Amino acid sequence: MTAPRRASPSRTAIVGLTALAIAMGVGRFAFTPILPMMQVEARLSIAEGASLASANYIGTLMGAVAATLVRVPLAPAIRAGLLTIGLATIAMGFERRVMGWTMLRFVAGFATGWVLPLASGWALERLAAARRPVLNATVFAGFGVGIATAGVICIALMRARATSEHAWIVLGVLSLGATTVVWPFFANGVVASARHASGEPIGWSLDAGRLVLCYGGFGFGYIVPATFLPVMARQAVHDPGVFGWAWPVFGITAAASTFAAARWARSLGHRRLWSLGHLVMALGVVLPVLLPGIVAIMLCALLVGGMFTVITMAGFQEARDVGGVTMIAALASAFAIGQIGGPLVVRGVVRGDGSFAAALLIAGAVLVGTAALLAVRARQAA
Repeated sequence: MTAPRRASPSRTAIVGLTALAIAMGVGRFAFTPILPMMQVEARLSIAEGASLASANYIGTLMGAVAATLVRVPLAPAIRAGLLTIGLATIAMGFERRVMGWTMLRFVAGFATGWVLPLASGWALERLAAARRPVLNATVFAGFGVGIATAGVICIALMRARATSEHAWIVLGVLSLGATTVVWPFFANGVVASARHASGEPIGWSLDAGRLVLCYGGFGFGYIVPATFLPVMARQAVHDPGVFGWAWPVFGITAAASTFAAARWARSLGHRRLWSLGHLVMALGVVLPVLLPGIVAIMLCALLVGGMFTVITMAGFQEARDVGGVTMIAALASAFAIGQIGGPLVVRGVVRGDGSFAAALLIAGAVLVGTAALLAVRARQAA
């Protein structure tokens, strides 16, 4: 549409933040704050909601794998992914069949998995020379910014008595508007696959396998509340002005904690921080079981959201130290597999009364177990 622009480091960080906010807030997680609306209007069951979430996460996995294996021109690849997210989201507002929703969420997931590594790589490569960690943190704050923005918009729409169809269309149009703003800043270039970029294959060892397993456990552990927090909150309080805030709280803390993660990593080390993040997240995950009610659900949003980007940044840094870009790609794939499994477990164990207790306890146990695996290696390295 327009020629690429040269951007200052600060503007590059904002562009990267915006691209990740579109991918995470709309492409991956728009469904989370809209699900309570669809339950009321379309009588969507928890099992059907879990299936829609899994379709999106399967798409994310396939998109991430494709992004690491295929050599593509960078600018058209990022632009096409962002455009696809917006169009697939708008289409959700016009579809009425569960099968159609499933296909559209898969498409949006594939585009999300495609955009996340390419857009973050584009931004971080251009910020490397600036040597300003706060700008890198700004890019990854896009995860939380996108989640919080989508959540606040859905609160406003629910209070205005808008339908879920309206919510899908509004979020899709806004994502296309944001895409139009950042479109000119993506310069042309080529992204190699992770295999070529790393230069060497991973030296697979017990420790490398441990990291992959633990990051998959992270994907499994966080995804249950990340998919169903607003539903859980609605079960506790029916006022959308109250339960609707569960998702924005998750996003706001995810964005804010990004800027503290680098400082914590310097004092604790990446692996200890990663392990501690799993324990804190596990506490957040099981709190609604231990103390039923809206307060525990909001604390769950605070703790799980707060640790989400902390674990992401610590895990990716540790992976880079162990095995370079290919190791990061392996972690990303394990994460995607873990988050596919979470909704499937929900589908299998949620009782007829809609209780998420069993699924939350399983997720918490996985997080504690993987925290222990990381802590053992951290002590050996000390």
